[in-house]
Amino acid sequence: MFERPRGGERAVLVRIGLGAPVEAEDLEEFSQLAESAGVSAAVTVTGRRDRPDPRFFVGSGKAEEIRQAAVDSCAEVILVDHALSPSQERNLEKLTGLRVLDRNALILDIFAQRARSHEGKLEVELAQLRHLSSRLVRGWTHLERQKGGIGLRGPGETQLETDRRLLGERVRVLSRRLEKLKQQRETGRQRRVEIPIPSVALVGYTNAGKSTLFRALTGANAYVADQLFATLDPLVRRVTLPGGAPIVVADTVGFIRELPHELVAAFQSTLTEAREATLLLHVIDASDPRRDERIDQVNAVLDEVGAGALPQIRVYNKIDRLEAAPHQERDGLGEVASVWISAARRLGLDDLMGAIAERLSRFARPRTVRVDARHAGSVRARLFAAGVVQGERYLDDGGLELIANIPESEARELGRSPGVEVADVKVDNIEGSQPCVLQGG
Repeated sequence: MFERPRGGERAVLVRIGLGAPVEAEDLEEFSQLAESAGVSAAVTVTGRRDRPDPRFFVGSGKAEEIRQAAVDSCAEVILVDHALSPSQERNLEKLTGLRVLDRNALILDIFAQRARSHEGKLEVELAQLRHLSSRLVRGWTHLERQKGGIGLRGPGETQLETDRRLLGERVRVLSRRLEKLKQQRETGRQRRVEIPIPSVALVGYTNAGKSTLFRALTGANAYVADQLFATLDPLVRRVTLPGGAPIVVADTVGFIRELPHELVAAFQSTLTEAREATLLLHVIDASDPRRDERIDQVNAVLDEVGAGALPQIRVYNKIDRLEAAPHQERDGLGEVASVWISAARRLGLDDLMGAIAERLSRFARPRTVRVDARHAGSVRARLFAAGVVQGERYLDDGGLELIANIPESEARELGRSPGVEVADVKVDNIEGSQPCVLQGG
């Protein structure tokens, strides 16, 4: 009987160059993935092939080299930096006697360790079950030789069928729970839908510094670490731009090359923040020698999740490693296209906030909303529910005047309501019989 090891502290790392030599940067990233999973690399095996071997992916000779390397280094697990088929994983496990995890399973394991929210944990479990669904046979290889016939129809087939049924039931339960959480999340978004507040989502390659920037912009106690996938659960905070306009800033999970499709499909809570954002801040490690390649990889994932057409500002982070000065760069239309900053040292944050305010100026700005006494209650409740009110005061005739950050389209719609007048105004230019009572930005 083949027993799958429960441990996995020391690992053999395997990376094969398909049609090209192994890139040192890709090998380094894979080592960081292993480290993020809590595994130490005992030995690394590399090679080159024109195409994957259908049996072992790496070829029979290289598979034997991996087995011997595992024996010599007393490794407990084998990590392969490629997506393996179930049969390839099973064949490698039979040959080596060790647990084999491909790239997708490794990333799923990291996500399982890092997820903190209830929704995030459910999404990880769902992704893992879907990944496992085609690999159930690996735990029952001692029954593979049993065949049909009297006395030979046995627990192998029954157990696999039972496992598949239980797994299918669990997938359905998780899907229902996640759908319910999605509905609750959508209900929570109604405040932004009623009177939209511009939202800004931080996206980028993993470990580019998104959470550090999120903490610098919002003051939130976001988890920050120099490791891959330090952030999994979406964090959303409100920020006030120069001029008083409120926005919502969301930190999202980092992208990576060959991101498993199971995760793209499962992590809707995080990806929704990016897909429904008004503006994307594409955070880039300016010191990464392959930063242009990373930019293309992130944009490819954004296209996959339906966010590729959204406007974005490229934020080149970690300029302190380049000894560069913070600055803005504009495109041919005169709009801010990129900002160079250091989130860790808080360099260039004013330039970034100014760029965000400039790009979002078309969406919302302070306006005076005057409402007669008959309609004051309903309009006031609507604006406060949206969280866009900066100040208010009651007029001598019983009416109400509010200062609120409202997009142009919403201002026109509100202005057509009975008893309502809307006009552009600066927050500090409110006149009237009573002082403005500020409600906070």
